[in-house]
Amino acid sequence: MESLVAWFQGLGVRERRVVTFGAIAAVALLVFAVLVPLDSSVARAHARLARKEADLAWMQSVAPQISAMSPAGGAPNTQRSLIAIVEGSAREAGLGSALGPSEASNQGGLRVRLDKAPFDIMIGWLARLSDQQGIRVESATIDNAGTPGLVNAGIVLRGRH
Repeated sequence: MESLVAWFQGLGVRERRVVTFGAIAAVALLVFAVLVPLDSSVARAHARLARKEADLAWMQSVAPQISAMSPAGGAPNTQRSLIAIVEGSAREAGLGSALGPSEASNQGGLRVRLDKAPFDIMIGWLARLSDQQGIRVESATIDNAGTPGLVNAGIVLRGRH
């Protein structure tokens, strides 16, 4: 440290000013370019963690109620469970905003309406319904929604028997 002070004392007046202002600028740059964004990022992470913890607490508080309401065995054997599976999986797939009203069709089927749904997401969702739940597409009418990649669809689904 003494050698640094001796070096600084050995500089001329102008050189001392340049070194002093340079040191101040370096400290300011460190604070504003590294520490402030880092602090902001940490604050956002803490807020996100608090939201996630609140969501978890809520989920744990309603889990017993949901478990009591679910059918024994978990197999989709009623019209109501088919609706619950289809609507829940559509929301999980990101189709919640496109999901229209669902209504029972003849012989245990379910009519689902999707408005302005992303086509690729809709097809992936239908494939997952078939693969994971055994729900198949009985019929479908798909029309262009006016925006590339978005469709309006009327789909009749049938659950496994």
